[in-house]
Amino acid sequence: MKQSPILKIKDLSISFGNNEVIHNISYQLNQNEILGIVGESGSGKSVSSLAILGLLPKDISKINHGSITYNSIELTSLSTKELQPIRGKEIAMIFQEPMSSLNPSMTCGKQVLEILLQHTNLSKKEAKAETIGLFERVKLPNPERIFKAYPHEISGGQKQRVMIAMAIACKPDILIADEPTTALDVTVQKEIIKLLKELQQETKMSVIFITHDLSLISEIANRVLVMYKGDIVEQGDAKSIFQNPKHSYTKALISARPSLDTRLKVLPTIKDYLEGTTNHDIITAEDRKQKHVSLYSKPPLLEVINVEKEYISKSGWFSKPDTFKAVNDVTFKLYEGETLGLVGESGCGKSTLGNAILQLDKATSGQILYKGIDITKLSNKEIKGLRKEIQIIFQDPYSSLNPRIPIGNAIMEPMIVHNLYANNDERKAKTIDILEKVGLDASYFNRYPHEFSGGQRQRIGIARTIALQPKLIVCDESVSALDISVQAQVLNLLNNLKETFGFTYIFISHDLAVVKYMSDQLLVMNAGKVEELGDADSIYKTPKTAYTKKLIHAIPKGL
Repeated sequence: MKQSPILKIKDLSISFGNNEVIHNISYQLNQNEILGIVGESGSGKSVSSLAILGLLPKDISKINHGSITYNSIELTSLSTKELQPIRGKEIAMIFQEPMSSLNPSMTCGKQVLEILLQHTNLSKKEAKAETIGLFERVKLPNPERIFKAYPHEISGGQKQRVMIAMAIACKPDILIADEPTTALDVTVQKEIIKLLKELQQETKMSVIFITHDLSLISEIANRVLVMYKGDIVEQGDAKSIFQNPKHSYTKALISARPSLDTRLKVLPTIKDYLEGTTNHDIITAEDRKQKHVSLYSKPPLLEVINVEKEYISKSGWFSKPDTFKAVNDVTFKLYEGETLGLVGESGCGKSTLGNAILQLDKATSGQILYKGIDITKLSNKEIKGLRKEIQIIFQDPYSSLNPRIPIGNAIMEPMIVHNLYANNDERKAKTIDILEKVGLDASYFNRYPHEFSGGQRQRIGIARTIALQPKLIVCDESVSALDISVQAQVLNLLNNLKETFGFTYIFISHDLAVVKYMSDQLLVMNAGKVEELGDADSIYKTPKTAYTKKLIHAIPKGL
């Protein structure tokens, strides 16, 4: 049976200034279907979708030509005022980052109420009951509490559910979901995918699901479009696109994600695939075994012994304080040259443990021995000296770089603090050398953070970390927000730097496929405790606990 389209895009071309970013694309969205749009940042997937709702910035962008037809209405010819009744009511959107999309000064309930009061004839009392009903539908725990809560008081997964509730409030015909699970744990991601599928089947709405992850799209979409540099390079049903991709870019997107079955020495990037320079060499079980014999024959670089981190909260003047153990009796050893993967859902304590090791947030009890010395007992002056040895690569390099300082000076800054090298000329020469090692060059020295892409900024963050030539580096979700191909480049870079400088990594991430690829040992955390600890490959192959099995089961595997 032929499906009838609810939305048609024909020969659409969009420019920013003199730069054309979307080149004559055509596709349609059928009634009661989930259409996946995949591609990296800059491919045009979000821009083309924002154009549907007339949300492109008016002063810097324009639709050169083409049409966007919704139920025989030509959307490109409508004014902002004419689009208002359609936005939210008939075509709704879930944005990528709920924290910046939700108003921090309004309660979650009030933000959904606002939509219902604007687009429906419900009274305030009816709208409140409808909002709480919506919160129940998107499976938010304790909807009454979340109705009164502000965005900062709930988790990332809960914020995303509030955004979904807001988007489906007026029972739209079309829902556009733009990277709605990028920063979420695999288990929460799986729940959100399941929820969107259930809502779509229940309401018969049509969904455009935008992501850079082909494995993920295979679990939700009926049809898929693959976008590359403003063009649609391939489209078809999800099964055929995933199992038998035609275009080399589609093949590259599938291959750039680390495999759970084989461990390649170098992850292929999009560029490798398009240029035919992919390296298929694998690390065998025997290679790993020999490496581990050498690694674990030496004394440990770091020993964490019975570490606990407790937080105390008071809800009122006369109330009894509540205690919460974010890290609960954690013990493990880390060896020089090793990568220890640290995984678990949000709130499991992995970042808190990382901060305790870095002495950024002191442990409540327990010992942390670095080279045999208990660093929890060091003075502030001694900790300053330790900073040179133990460093961190942050999740969001943009917020960790000063926007007013050129990146060359930002890399030199820790060298000056720790009195490395004789003068600034030597420091500058060393900085340029480091920039080249992370795949940048001297021409970037005087540029500011906003002039770089996300992947380049992450390289700058890495450059700043290795400027002190530390022994131990904590990588805290350092690739979670990157495109698949950029992620592959950064992971390859981290492995190269490890070989060159002999770094030891604690690799914290919620992406289990990435952690398995990077890690020698794996530490699984759950509710502040060690759930499982052992060889990364062994844990993935035969997980011992139900929690670890749940985490591994939640990884998108593809069709």
